[in-house]
Amino acid sequence: MATQGFFTPTSFKWRLISVLRWQVGLLIFILYVDNRVVGQIRYSIPEEMKKGSLIGNVAQDLGLDLKRLRAGRARIVSGENIQYTELKTDKGIIVVNERIDREQLCGETTPCSFSLEVILENPIELHRVTVEILDVNDHAPFFPNKDIRFEMSESTTIAAQFPIENAVDPDVGLNALQNYILSPNNYFVLKQHANPDGSKYAELVLQKPLDREEHPSVSLKVIAVDGGTPQRSGTVNIDITVLDANDNAPVFNQSVYRASIVENAPKGTYITTVNASDADSGSYGEIIFSFSKLRGSTFDIFTIDEKTGDISVSGLIDFEKDKKYEVRLEARDRGGLIGTSKVIVEVVDVNDNPPVINIMSFSNTISENAPLGTTIAVINVKDVDSEKNGQITCTIDNKLPFKIQSLLSNYYNLVADQLFDRETTPEYNITITATDSGSPPLTCSTTLHLKISDVNDNAPLFDKNTYFAYVTENNSPGVSIFTISAQDSDWNQNAKISYFLEDTQISGNQINALVSINSETGVLHAVRSFDYEQIKLLELVVKAQDGGSPPLSSNVSVKILIQDQNDNAPQVLYPVQTGGSLVAEMVPRSAEVGYLVTKVVAVDVDSGQNAWLSYKLQKATDRALFEVGLQNGEIRTIRQVTDKDAVKQRLTVVVEDNGQPSRSATVNVNVAVADSFPEVLSEFTDFTQDKEYNDNLTFYLVLALAVVSFLFITCLVVIISVKIHRWRQSRILYQSNLPVIPYYPPRYSDTLGTGTLPHVYNYEVCRTTDSRKSDCKYMQPMSQSLLSVDGAGADTLQKEKPSGVVSGMSTLEV
Repeated sequence: MATQGFFTPTSFKWRLISVLRWQVGLLIFILYVDNRVVGQIRYSIPEEMKKGSLIGNVAQDLGLDLKRLRAGRARIVSGENIQYTELKTDKGIIVVNERIDREQLCGETTPCSFSLEVILENPIELHRVTVEILDVNDHAPFFPNKDIRFEMSESTTIAAQFPIENAVDPDVGLNALQNYILSPNNYFVLKQHANPDGSKYAELVLQKPLDREEHPSVSLKVIAVDGGTPQRSGTVNIDITVLDANDNAPVFNQSVYRASIVENAPKGTYITTVNASDADSGSYGEIIFSFSKLRGSTFDIFTIDEKTGDISVSGLIDFEKDKKYEVRLEARDRGGLIGTSKVIVEVVDVNDNPPVINIMSFSNTISENAPLGTTIAVINVKDVDSEKNGQITCTIDNKLPFKIQSLLSNYYNLVADQLFDRETTPEYNITITATDSGSPPLTCSTTLHLKISDVNDNAPLFDKNTYFAYVTENNSPGVSIFTISAQDSDWNQNAKISYFLEDTQISGNQINALVSINSETGVLHAVRSFDYEQIKLLELVVKAQDGGSPPLSSNVSVKILIQDQNDNAPQVLYPVQTGGSLVAEMVPRSAEVGYLVTKVVAVDVDSGQNAWLSYKLQKATDRALFEVGLQNGEIRTIRQVTDKDAVKQRLTVVVEDNGQPSRSATVNVNVAVADSFPEVLSEFTDFTQDKEYNDNLTFYLVLALAVVSFLFITCLVVIISVKIHRWRQSRILYQSNLPVIPYYPPRYSDTLGTGTLPHVYNYEVCRTTDSRKSDCKYMQPMSQSLLSVDGAGADTLQKEKPSGVVSGMSTLEV
């Protein structure tokens, strides 16, 4: 084609590569110089790249290690176009995940880019990556209508302009529409114009008067070419019918009309009215208003009344899609002349989009000892409205121990603003509210449920500083005494309490030898039986320790009071009871009533009412003569002593305590009613013997009977055993065939100096305690076999015969 000479594809290609290299190099340099936790990087790639094509090495460009990417669970978050890219954490690169069509993504917007965020955890890092999509010449310019037909009066003046329908090229930059070319003809030339946005449109300019008689119609071709490589083009055929003279074209009263409309305006809403005039009259003066061929969706948004020029809304107006519309107007008369103008419609934003909250990262559990400033969540908040309608304020309840910090544009950190105490508040419901600045403001909220994990920061506590427990003496070993209980406001293992006894000594004994404690239940047990008279109070220290790491503990004092039991009978201190001598109190015969004879003194080692003693007269020789004081034990006369009263008086006094059951002791008091000591001595000699005899007779009889019975049985068993043993030995020796070896005892002369042989004799001696003589009985030799020598020198073996019962035995050697 003739249009290929306008561009040099090779130079454009290298210039594009140079620009890309310069941009990537500049961004890498900035990232290495400004080494911050939050980074930003920008890549530029052409559109229509294949799936899996490399976009950029984020690990290298951000200075991140591949291990850090995997450990931090690096991922791409947010962004409306996240589906176009994919992060390869094993290589640290971003690749194309889906074919990218720049025209579909951005339309006419240039430069075309989209942003995405790469987030890492532990610690949290956020990096923004901007990907710019470079245009590729993948679209040829085209005209909405391949054939254009209109009428033109032959009286049209030279230099009259006739706008043609704009060609459309979705590409941008050099790849967009660059030029219009008109096919050679004798009447028209092509004049090109540029809009403020850089787009171009063309007009046919008449350079030679038309002659309907010579040429009733004119056919033209307009070629629209772009600047891409390879160059692309589109063609439209224009057929002009030449009419009779209509030498005045409609003229708009304004070259540019400006109006505004709020977004979401209902259909039929009036926008503005355009006016045009035509100096011709009749049908040539009638004007028809219309839009030039509208691009894209603009055709469905506005409508114009062809007679009145009123422009109104016919479709949905969304500020977030288009902030301004620029529409070309045409005023055509019946003669085919056209006047042009344009209207610019500004869209006024309405706060019709509430903010949107996205949780990028959230840890639903945090330790109660987390330091101030700990990041709990990363939040992204967006509002597609503009200006103040898109200005967002992110808040939480001021009573909560958290605060919101701005991180990047539209990003916020939820951080700890106070120290946590799980025992006070174990969990939080955090409502995050995002509010824009529109009128009326729109809000959006989301609630995060945060749990506080426990730390062992509370020691077990007792409800008292000192505990008192009571146990009765003579208790059974192992009996439960008291239960110690402590509370720990921590949770789980940190609140599991164990109980121990601190090492102490009581009366020389280790506390563990006296008391034990159940480590789980805290129940105190007595290890042994207690004696109140030895230990009256046990003071011990119990330690309660939790199961945390490190464990915490607290101590409490426990006092165990031993309660007395009536386990001791009273002891009489006076009068002293002796076994061999007799003590008697003397009362003169002249004693009056109330005479103090003596006082019984007794004590009880028990305590309390168990030691309260009372005295009673149990037996008396003459009960009408004496009485005993119930409380003091004093023995007094209750009548006048007379000569008829016996000299020897014996009183038995019972001393009884007040315990339950009560215990008692008795004491015998001997009283002599006499005026002189010799009289008392003569009377009390027999009394003493009788007393001893009567008191001990029964005891000795019982003891003697037991001893005799024991000795009799023992002797009988021993004698029978010995007899049986001897009989068995003799039977064995008699029946054997062993030779008898002579036995010659040593000479007596060897020992005594004489030449006679000794003879051995056995005697049985029976003795009794009362007899004055003992029986002596000749016995066989004591050996089981006796070797004897007769006068002939022959050896004979004597068989032992039973010898009867032997009570005593002596061996005499002659």
